Amino acid sequence: MTPVAVLVTLAFSVIGVVGDYFLKIASTRERPLWTGWFYLGFALYASTAFGWVFVMRHMKLATIGVLYSVSMILLLTTIGVVVFRESLNRFEIFGIVLAVASLVLLIRFG
Repeated sequence: MTPVAVLVTLAFSVIGVVGDYFLKIASTRERPLWTGWFYLGFALYASTAFGWVFVMRHMKLATIGVLYSVSMILLLTTIGVVVFRESLNRFEIFGIVLAVASLVLLIRFG
């Protein structure tokens, strides 16, 4: 696991969250699949495919999965709470804590 591969994975998490943001905006429209927001979100997702090839050469797929998933969870939760004013219940917060714990365990013992 190289530091560059970890940084690329985290960068793709950010790009994915920005894509999700635009898809969320598109979903509020009457015809979401015909909005520019949808195509922008789709393009952001597609753009990450090139970098995944690099990351997969340097990290185990399981490690990529955990790192990407946890970073997406944290970033999407932040966007949901801050931008879209969504609330979290105690079970969701506990789930987030467990997700972070899984990443800590993976880094420590993986």
